[in-house]
Formats: sequence, structure tokens, C-alpha cells
Amino acid sequence: MRSVLDRAARAARGVRWYVRELTDESAYDRYVEHLRTHAPDAPAPTRREFERRRTDRQEGDPRQGFRCC
Repeated sequence: MRSVLDRAARAARGVRWYVRELTDESAYDRYVEHLRTHAPDAPAPTRREFERRRTDRQEGDPRQGFRCC
């Protein structure tokens, strides 16, 4: 029974990872990791600040990708 639960938990983690990558929800985590590696003393923005800056950049530069809404 334990191995069935372990496999189910592993599958759920895999699905979660895939969905986060597909929706780019993990972008903030990657950015903070990059910031900690390359500029450890720099303050990390909040997720809200990060998303606002990213949205502003995308809307200001059409090469950043298509935004329908």
C-alpha cells in the first residue's frame, strides 16, 4: 500500500511541476534563485512586484510575447 501512495505522491508532484512550468508560475522562483546566485546582497522583490514589472515589460515590448488580455 505504501508504494502505491508513494507513486501517487510522486505523480502529483510531477503534474504540479509541469503545470507550474507550463503556466510560467515558476518564473518568480527561478528569478529569486538567479538573484541569490548572482547578486546575493540585492533585495528580492515580492512576487507581486515581480509580476507587475514582468507585465509592464511585456506590454511595453511586443517582442516579449503576445498578450491577448
